[in-house]
Amino acid sequence: MSVIVPTFNRAYCLARTLDSALAQTYAEIEVLVVDDGSTDDTRAMIESRYRNDSRIRYIHQVNGGVAKARNTGIAAATGAFVALLDSDDVWRPWKIELQVLCMQAFPEIVMVWTDMEGMDPSGRIFDKAYIRTMYSAYQFFPEGTLFPEAYPLEGIAPSLQAVVQGAKLHKGYIFSQMIMGNLVHTSTVLLRRECLDQVKGFNEALRYSGEDYDFHLRTCRAGPVGFIDLAAIQYQRGMPDRLTRAEYHIHTATNFLNTVKPFIDNARAEINLPQSMIDVMLADAYLWIGELQVDMDDDANARKNLIFSMRHRFFQPRAWLFYLACFLPHKVRAWLRGQYRMIKAQIHPGISHS
Repeated sequence: MSVIVPTFNRAYCLARTLDSALAQTYAEIEVLVVDDGSTDDTRAMIESRYRNDSRIRYIHQVNGGVAKARNTGIAAATGAFVALLDSDDVWRPWKIELQVLCMQAFPEIVMVWTDMEGMDPSGRIFDKAYIRTMYSAYQFFPEGTLFPEAYPLEGIAPSLQAVVQGAKLHKGYIFSQMIMGNLVHTSTVLLRRECLDQVKGFNEALRYSGEDYDFHLRTCRAGPVGFIDLAAIQYQRGMPDRLTRAEYHIHTATNFLNTVKPFIDNARAEINLPQSMIDVMLADAYLWIGELQVDMDDDANARKNLIFSMRHRFFQPRAWLFYLACFLPHKVRAWLRGQYRMIKAQIHPGISHS
């Protein structure tokens, strides 16, 4: 079993992540640390802390982005199962054992992922079941409706009965549902090697964000998948070097649309969703891009994307307001934006709105 950990200048938190992988109750494990051109003490930390642990394999490459780093790890991995772990997240010790048992019980499953706890920079857990909060596409699928099958984990993993009480493995083919948005968190997944060979890894052109959704969408097209409704990782939020920072939001929004649109255009017959649902998703996607472009004063492109949004769903007061804002002088727009944020802050005190 191979674990791929891409990292870039994360010496300050990487050891905690690696220790959680090495502490797995599943014994047959290798951990490939793919250093994407770090300039901090990553190499020295690895050599000092793990020099006597043969399970750690350190690979250094010229900086090429997280997608390239993961692909480097996939190419070097030797396990029949491959797990992905971001360099600031932490696994529960039973994570891999539970996922392998699920995949052994259902050989048709190509990937299985889990829920996660949300953890802030101080280490405080602020949400014990965070995946439905983080990934908004879950809103389209109330609990119990995303997958056609569910199996109690007590019967699949009797050795972990104290951990899995009441939790289930949900199973099915959900390529259509994934069109509505990402449902999978990368640090929670375990994949079969043959699935990786079929999916062909991460799209390295998606340098700053969106590579996860593209990869998981293609994986869910490859066959049935499974979701464990139990938090098996602690997901780190709030670090200053995360790719979810505000300056990357436009990349996230445009990469999402660029990922999903070709499937809608070229594989519509495979997508078992009503056109009304797809129109809602596309309207939201174009609106997302348009709003960000208004904030960037990119008025021409903002108007274009807001019009596309309203073509998919005409009655959208928010889209119309942003469209009209494109014609206002910059100073007026800045003042209105400030008033809007002040009102939101008064309605939701203590919440930061950037």
